[in-house]
Amino acid sequence: MNREEIMTILPHRDHMLLLDEVENREGTAIGQYTVRGDEFFLRGHFPGNPIVPGVILCEILAQTACVLLQDTLSEGKLPVYTGLDNVKFRSPVRPGDTIGTQCRIKRVKHPFYFAEGTVSVNGRLCASADFSFAVTGE
Repeated sequence: MNREEIMTILPHRDHMLLLDEVENREGTAIGQYTVRGDEFFLRGHFPGNPIVPGVILCEILAQTACVLLQDTLSEGKLPVYTGLDNVKFRSPVRPGDTIGTQCRIKRVKHPFYFAEGTVSVNGRLCASADFSFAVTGE
């Protein structure tokens, strides 16, 4: 699915929608985002040597995983982070890189979802994490 289709699932807009495309392959979400270089989070991180902040990589993972909840995230529902565990940053992500993400839901205890995911660039592992989020709202 493209950005327009992603926006039918995720509430993120403008500068905070951090997926260009994503698909659900048999319970694994595969996402992609190309770092253009003009993103707000690169302006001061770091001048002359821009690197995508780790927290942004974690946000991209969460957005990727939420696509697996397409049927759960109806109008008025909001996915919010509840935890990050075992986060490891292994290699920097820079402007011009195309980020590939892979996420899967490991466990569900409504309204909580427990997931794991990886961020890579050209097959190079850049980050990995276990994380959880809750679906809030009506």
